[in-house]
Amino acid sequence: MSGNELREAYLQFFAEKKGHLRLPSFSLIPQDDPTLLLIGAGMAPLKPFFTGKMKPPRTRVTTSQRCVRTGDIENVGRTARHQTYFEMLGNFSFGDYFKGEAIPWAWEFLTEVVELPKEKLWVTVYPDDTEAIEIWKSQPGFPRDHIVKLNDNFWEIGPGPCGPDSEIYIDLGEERGCGSPTCAVGCDCDRYLEIWNLVFTQYDRQEDGSYENLAHKNIDTGCGLERLASVLQKKQTNFETDLLYPIIEYAEKVSGLSYGKDEKSDVSLKVIADHARSMAIMIMDGILPSNEGRGYVLRRILRRAIRHGRMLGIKGKFLEGAVDAVVGIYRGARDFEELVNKADYIKKVISLEEDRFAATLNQGMELLDHEIEAVRKAGGKELPGKVVFRLYDTFGFPWELTEEIAHENEMEIDSKGFESAMEEQRTRARNARVKNERVAVPDLSKIDVSALTLDEKATEAKVVAIWKDGVLVDTITDGEEAGIILSTTPFYAEGGGQVGDAGTFVSAFGHIRVSNAKKLPDGTVYHISYVEEGQLSVGETVKIEVDQVKKLASARNHTATHLLQAALKKVVGAQIHQAGSSVTPERLRFDFTNFEPVTEQQLADVESLVNEEILKGQDVVIEHMTLNEAKKAGAMALFAEKYGDVVRVVKVPGFSMELCAGSHVRNVGEIGMFKIISETGIASGVRRIEALTGKAALDYANARMMLLAQAAAQLRTNEEGVPSAIEKLRAEKKEADAKLAEVEALHEKADAQQLLTAMQEIAGVHVVTGKANVEGMDALRDVADLLLTKMEGGIIVLACANGEKANLVVKASKDAVAKGIHAGRIVKEAAAVVSGGGGGRPDMAQAGGKNPAAIPQALEKAVQAIQAQLA
Repeated sequence: MSGNELREAYLQFFAEKKGHLRLPSFSLIPQDDPTLLLIGAGMAPLKPFFTGKMKPPRTRVTTSQRCVRTGDIENVGRTARHQTYFEMLGNFSFGDYFKGEAIPWAWEFLTEVVELPKEKLWVTVYPDDTEAIEIWKSQPGFPRDHIVKLNDNFWEIGPGPCGPDSEIYIDLGEERGCGSPTCAVGCDCDRYLEIWNLVFTQYDRQEDGSYENLAHKNIDTGCGLERLASVLQKKQTNFETDLLYPIIEYAEKVSGLSYGKDEKSDVSLKVIADHARSMAIMIMDGILPSNEGRGYVLRRILRRAIRHGRMLGIKGKFLEGAVDAVVGIYRGARDFEELVNKADYIKKVISLEEDRFAATLNQGMELLDHEIEAVRKAGGKELPGKVVFRLYDTFGFPWELTEEIAHENEMEIDSKGFESAMEEQRTRARNARVKNERVAVPDLSKIDVSALTLDEKATEAKVVAIWKDGVLVDTITDGEEAGIILSTTPFYAEGGGQVGDAGTFVSAFGHIRVSNAKKLPDGTVYHISYVEEGQLSVGETVKIEVDQVKKLASARNHTATHLLQAALKKVVGAQIHQAGSSVTPERLRFDFTNFEPVTEQQLADVESLVNEEILKGQDVVIEHMTLNEAKKAGAMALFAEKYGDVVRVVKVPGFSMELCAGSHVRNVGEIGMFKIISETGIASGVRRIEALTGKAALDYANARMMLLAQAAAQLRTNEEGVPSAIEKLRAEKKEADAKLAEVEALHEKADAQQLLTAMQEIAGVHVVTGKANVEGMDALRDVADLLLTKMEGGIIVLACANGEKANLVVKASKDAVAKGIHAGRIVKEAAAVVSGGGGGRPDMAQAGGKNPAAIPQALEKAVQAIQAQLA
């Protein structure tokens, strides 16, 4: 079986033969789970269903979940199985079946569907799990002595569902073993390979580390797609399967090296294969390179791949071709259509990052060389941890690369200092994730959420649940904030980039303001509420009023967002894809993929096109159809969104058609007016447009007209004459600046001539030091350049006072540098005297300080540094 065939066989087995609902892989970006940076396990997106806090779409589910783990990234390529990206095949039961079904089905799939030899299969169990032991022994053809009891057969990954597990291993043969007479299941060698893990979730681990019994026993299984593929395809490692090897073949081609010939180059070939696959899937899921969070993980993986390419002798950019190899692996596979569709975009993001890293790589090497030299001169043997982290964080140097270069220079790295800096970075990342945390979800297992309804015309409803800080309560009173669930609600819940509706609830004893409505993963709508007066209790009936002014304003902006996307595709190009959006009553924000700014003319054309469509006054058509019908009709879908079998299609006939569950105007004419207010870049390959509609757009245009009128009055002209009046002022300023520059040049020459009279000689090298009567670093450098030209070689050390700051410049001729002069070190010592810092190259350096009164002492220190360097 190919890897794609194996995935399909697994999912069909559980969906068609065992009654499971087949779900597509969830995005690598966790939804409503601040405890996770990336999805790293098949069950991670399903945690609320395991805990019983939410009702699953069906009690039996099967998935092939995309996962990324980087905890052992240094081992990638060095072992047979470590990968950053992998797929986890899983079948899950939420209070439905348990061990009596999960174990036989795993045995059936492995021995009958993929036909693994029964005598080669082994299992491990938790010692106290006698039930699992007996079930295993009863399987047809199971070798009864192939059961191993291990104390670590208990599965958990942070807070959440957990329990005893049973792992399935296959014996790959003595030739794959370590040769030890005690070699057995659990040995670190490659003979016994774990291919399946059955987790019998019975507990819910709390944040404090305690365990509580789950209301319903669940099944969570994980079968590594790449591992099982390596067994079926009879490959030594995961990297030699058809899920990775085509990328290695590409890397062989561009490097000119052959896999299997050299252990060191094999590691780099495997790293490139693994990392290329990871980065392509991460970008497909909407992750972009950055210096924080999951974007930082992507940048680290990407730059690590580039570095290993350099280690193979690949000089130029090469990762775009690796993406083509990745796309080739998954072409035709279900759930990977977006990878094929986004291939050009993924390659562009990676290409830009390769360019960026190429620029920083040389800078990083220069810093590293300088730091190694400084440590050596100080008599040290250890590179500071902060330096290692800076190289890692700023320049993308993997720590092992820095360690390797340090070893070449007979030095060690300060690993403790590096880990300390890394922990600070992790803390920042965790804090960044916590900022995005949504309202804590309570345990809704005792509430029949299936009975809840949505009704846009509802004016009354019963209070079904109230919670504060994730805990269900019976009553809330004056000044308290809470989440509220109603039996029916007319509120639109936040989603698809649009904020939820606002409004009020009025009960017999209270008045409650609703600031937003949100949706839980199972579709339950809850209202973020504040008690302005009185109290509210579960079971009470409330009168509902949605803020229709805000709702209509949001609808205007949402429909306008659809028109904007369609206009961008028409004007800028079909390569435009939505990368995010925000729709509020105040304005709209649309993020889209494009690798260069949209020109002023293009923006004007887009704005004009949208307004022309508004003036046509067409009705907005909303239809419901199957997902396949919608795609065939050409409706645009946002990949990160999950759609059911029946979808809602919003059309502006002849102009735009999208899948959308948001609020929209009935007729485009209700938008009134559309005005773009900004276009900016927010990430590599991602642009952002902000715009206004309706009265907000009109108010914005009027305010701009008022500013124009005020400018015309100041310039003593009419509004039409403002551009020519400004051009006249610019010409006058240019002429005045030129005259001022002539005067300053004369002053600089006079200043330079006076400084030359104080020239001295140190060890045969001409040296000029002094204070120049100029302001700012640029002028100070100009005087230094002028002096060095007149001296025919030597060293210039100049300073100037600029308000409460001191500026220092050191310049040295080639002859002086050849004699041992290093301007960067001279300026560093001098800057310390004026309470500052700086540095630079051997021939030129500059610095700043906070104590201009100490400039004379700083110049003396510079002379001492020169004397020491020439000694």
